[in-house]
Amino acid sequence: MSETTQATTVIFRSTITCPECGHAENETMPTDACQFFYECKSCGTLLRPNQGDCCVYCSFGSMVCPPMQNAPHSKSDLKGCCT
Repeated sequence: MSETTQATTVIFRSTITCPECGHAENETMPTDACQFFYECKSCGTLLRPNQGDCCVYCSFGSMVCPPMQNAPHSKSDLKGCCT
């Protein structure tokens, strides 16, 4: 018997949307570390991850961070990618 494995395509770009002013910025996500802070380029608000999220991309991005994209379980099953 042969096993079929499905390759996962990781997306490295995410659009972060500021919850204060609604400004959206397309950013490249780091692959080697979590990004805990992000300063909005419009209003200057310092974004931090929501409780239960590992980084600002998981909280405010259009795409979760690369480690979470590769996670074998759903986002709700994990404590975070950087713990």
